[in-house]
Amino acid sequence: MGLTEREKRLLAEMEAALASDDPRLQSALTSDATPRSARLKSPSLLKGLALFILGLSALFYGVIAAMYLVGIAGFILALVGLILTIDRIGSAASFAGSAKVRAPKSPRTNFNQRMQDRWDQRNFE
Repeated sequence: MGLTEREKRLLAEMEAALASDDPRLQSALTSDATPRSARLKSPSLLKGLALFILGLSALFYGVIAAMYLVGIAGFILALVGLILTIDRIGSAASFAGSAKVRAPKSPRTNFNQRMQDRWDQRNFE
């Protein structure tokens, strides 16, 4: 079921309001500099995931075998792997959102008030 012209117009207005309110989010959602598959196959991301899995394995082995030093070392390895993975994902996300989009500044009411006005108009039409 397609959108009506009025719904398309409202959607376009909401997108424009989003672009003017938060240009970084809008640019991150619309343009992606590197394909997702390339980011997921990154060597540092894979190394971080492997280190995390190895650390979890060592942690569980140390707890099950009552070798607490091995468990502590496994926890540290898992933590380092998780930090490396999150850092890689964060740097890829910041790279994708690094293009700054400047929206023209115009005196407007806030977004919530405009949406409330539109809702009121919809109910009374």
